[in-house]
Parts: sequence; C-alpha cells; structure tokens
Amino acid sequence: MIDKDVVKLLSDLSLTMFAKNFFGIYHGAISTKLDQNNFIINTSDAIFDKMSEKSFCTLNVNKRDYRWNIASIESHIHATIYTNIHEAKYIAFGMPIHTTAYTLEHDNIVFEDFFGKTIFKELPIYNPGDFSTWYKRNALEITKYLKESEHNIMVIKGIGTYVYDRDIHELVKKIAILENSCRLLSIKSSFQ
Repeated sequence: MIDKDVVKLLSDLSLTMFAKNFFGIYHGAISTKLDQNNFIINTSDAIFDKMSEKSFCTLNVNKRDYRWNIASIESHIHATIYTNIHEAKYIAFGMPIHTTAYTLEHDNIVFEDFFGKTIFKELPIYNPGDFSTWYKRNALEITKYLKESEHNIMVIKGIGTYVYDRDIHELVKKIAILENSCRLLSIKSSFQ
C-alpha cells in the first residue's frame, strides 16, 4: 500500500505540471525516494491530470519484479539516479514545450530574464547523439551528467528535461523558471 500523503503530493504536483505543459498525456515521469532501496513512480499508463493511487507503483532498485512491467519507461533512469545520487529525493522528467523547442535550435540556454539569470545564469543543452541507441545508454549518461551539474537539472536536445531535488517545491520552482524563461526567449525571437 502506497502512503496516501505521498500519492496526494505527487498527484497535486503532477496536475500542476501537466497544466503548465511539463507533462503530456502519458508522457513524463515523477517519483520520490522512500528509503535506500525503494521509490514510488508513476505507472506507464498514468494520465498526469488524473492521478490516483492506481497511477503509482513502488519499485525496489535492486530487485526487478512484475511491478517494473507496469512502471514508467523512465523507471530504470530514476533507479540509477537514486542509487548514485544520494541527495536525490524527488525526480521528474518531462517535455516542456518551450524548453524542448528551444533545444532544437540552440546548444545553450542563456537566460535573459531576472529569475532565469538569478537561478541558472546559463544551462548547457545536452546532445544525446543517436536517438536509436538513447534508451540503451540514457540511465548512465543522465546520472553522470546530473551528478556533475550544479543545478540538478539536465536539458536534453529534442527529448526533454530531467530534474531532481531534496525538496519537491524547489524541483517544481526550477521547472517553472526554466520553462517560463524559454518561453520568454521564444517570444523575444519573434520580435526580431
């Protein structure tokens, strides 16, 4: 049985992030670490604006059982991050529209608005290379990148954004600032 308070927290935040286009229908992942070996993540058929207890499953990072078959396709990445980055308590992956669109034409995000510049200054955009092999190598590449990142965030060209934090509200704040900043950069370019 999954803790009802955890389900409510993740459900409420999923709805908020869905409304802000961080998650799409059936596209994205959100999880929380329960202890050294276990974490909760959304199922592969979760609809992010209608999350319930059935939308989540508990996984063990060391034992792959039947639950891994119903869990998000991103589960192996979350497990690798939790195993290797001990300060990770919450992880989210999504495809925010403005941020992801910005990655298609740029190699770095140079923030020009107050909040983006204050929080991030500049973020590199990770080029995953060959998309056909991405799911074979992404868990290690994402974990290595995040381990070395000072902002606990990874923006991947044409794929989306991974972010982790110890505080769920800080995680959501980073996502919101990143997406709003990229939206402003997009609007700015339309004036030129």
